[in-house]
Amino acid sequence: VTGHLDDCTCDVETIDAFNNYKLFPRLNALLESDYFRYYKVNLKKPCPFWNDSSHCGIRDCAVQPCPSEEVPDGIRSGSYKYSEEANNLAKECEEAERLGAVDGSLSKETQEAVLQWTQHDDSSDSFCEADDIYSPDAEYVDLLLNPERYTGYKGPDAWKIWNSIYEENCFKPQNVKRPLASGRGESFMHLTKCFSSVCVEKRAFYRLISGLHASINIHLSARYLLQDTWSEKKWGPNVTEFQQRFDEVITRGEGPRRLKNLYFLYLIELRALSKVLPFFERPGFQLYTGNPSHDEEMKNQLLEILHLAKSFPLHFDENSFFAGNPKEAAKLKEEFRLHFKNISKIMDCVGCFKCRLWGKLQTQGLGTVLKILFSENLIEKIPESGPSHGFQLSRQEIVALFNAFGRISTSVRELENFRNILRNMR
Repeated sequence: VTGHLDDCTCDVETIDAFNNYKLFPRLNALLESDYFRYYKVNLKKPCPFWNDSSHCGIRDCAVQPCPSEEVPDGIRSGSYKYSEEANNLAKECEEAERLGAVDGSLSKETQEAVLQWTQHDDSSDSFCEADDIYSPDAEYVDLLLNPERYTGYKGPDAWKIWNSIYEENCFKPQNVKRPLASGRGESFMHLTKCFSSVCVEKRAFYRLISGLHASINIHLSARYLLQDTWSEKKWGPNVTEFQQRFDEVITRGEGPRRLKNLYFLYLIELRALSKVLPFFERPGFQLYTGNPSHDEEMKNQLLEILHLAKSFPLHFDENSFFAGNPKEAAKLKEEFRLHFKNISKIMDCVGCFKCRLWGKLQTQGLGTVLKILFSENLIEKIPESGPSHGFQLSRQEIVALFNAFGRISTSVRELENFRNILRNMR
């Protein structure tokens, strides 16, 4: 895949150079830190759309949760609060928050913060069906010990998930059926012609989901189980698997389009990171784990990445989105939110627990991206100090946002690796 990207002013080569040599190494280091490696998730929620209690029995589908004592105290004590002060007050405020009241003994600023947290939890600006992190079934998972890779989960159960996403929850012309099918013998050359009749916003929504699907397929191809013996397991790139999903001839032209949608998704997520910088720049914001020197170092690394994101020369211009009739624009935004919220619910139907973990994290990350892009006016009004009224991100959203972008960034980096392998094979 080379050259210009549709609906953008950017090209593949600019993204490759920027991501692979500037951003990816820094982002990778950040995601290994305590704040970003622990993600709280409920993997036991029932599927809300169909009765399906079957789970993948393959051992590589399993997720190993963290013993509570391994998670840093600061993260455990206030998993969705926003600063050290908030974490110290967490227990004191919890009961008041549950009852919808505010303890009169708290300072006025703290009372406002408590109300703000409550409002955030109940807000309608979310694009995802969030897990109840206080549920007895919610557990911390160390993402570094449960990497996203090939698990053997495939076949009818896996396709049922993607079919549900594309057929019922993705904006596309009615005559386009399952555009990202396996690619073996099916032709979708008419796709571009069909999409010319779809408005730019709905076309973008489809491309985001397609890009996410392509990214997941790259991860599975890049970390494939190549050898499984009693003495060792060997994971690495599987070129045949990659070609079956993306080769231009095998997929009848669809593979390159899928990869272009990955780059489109990269630009959208990069744009959101550049937009949300004011939220993280505030002196009162901390990546709080309870280790002050480490927390400060991580915040500096985070800001360095966000400033780097902002410096990207060919950002996606979202001003063309929802620029028409205000009433129609509001209706379309709500359609976006409801469609994406439905997709996030579908993740609870994934039978493989490791696939479910990374599916939930990446959809929450993309949902947070959409929330940021639709909150531009609120972000611009964030004061330099004091509470951020109107716009908030929970710890769950922050961890998902950066890990999800980390997955997209890794996919772009892995594409270069596959290019080199295929070039040497010739």
